[in-house]
Amino acid sequence: MFIKDKCLVVVDSVIKGVPYNNPAGYLFLDQKRKLGLVKRIKKQIDKFGLTNEELGISIC
Repeated sequence: MFIKDKCLVVVDSVIKGVPYNNPAGYLFLDQKRKLGLVKRIKKQIDKFGLTNEELGISIC
């Protein structure tokens, strides 16, 4: 977001009472970190050639 956009969000929420609408596709920092962690774990599982049975995971 640009500074002008951020200012408009603040003005809308404070003055007009409009709640912040998160645009589709935008991820917050904690969400990005979780996705990165999942991606890294999947990569390591593939690297070591582990199977679902070895990990104790049942996929329905």
